[in-house]
Amino acid sequence: MEIEPQDGGARPEPPATPETVPAARTVAGPPRRPGLPARTTPPPASERPPLEVARRVVELVEDKKAADIVLLEIAPFTTVADYLVVCSGGSERQLGAIADAVVEGLKHDGLPIVGREGEPASHWVLIDAGAVIVHVFAPPEREYYALEKLWADARTVISVQ
Repeated sequence: MEIEPQDGGARPEPPATPETVPAARTVAGPPRRPGLPARTTPPPASERPPLEVARRVVELVEDKKAADIVLLEIAPFTTVADYLVVCSGGSERQLGAIADAVVEGLKHDGLPIVGREGEPASHWVLIDAGAVIVHVFAPPEREYYALEKLWADARTVISVQ
């Protein structure tokens, strides 16, 4: 006769034994010679260093002719992100093209996009790429919000005028 647990929860699993542990998946390939290290693969795109991702964002916005590009290291001051990219576009069409290029370029590289806020018509688009936050502004809005002044203590990694 089995007794049900009093708390209504599930019974605990029995401890794992070699017979109950599933075998690890192996990748077919040529046998390794003894003494050689295992073949290593590059880390998944989502595990790229944040600075590498931030530099990629700078490349993407440069390709769309963004103006006044600034890459700031904000990691010492916040846990929200490690890097902040701020840039400007001269028209709503360019703001949209810059934002779209960042999203499409990072997705093409296998990097996740956490979120996108704003529209070119609002003159400010924000892209959250995890450890990197991207702000694409029209010049008047960029001057008004003055993010570079807000993060004045942050180290400027790249500044493209």
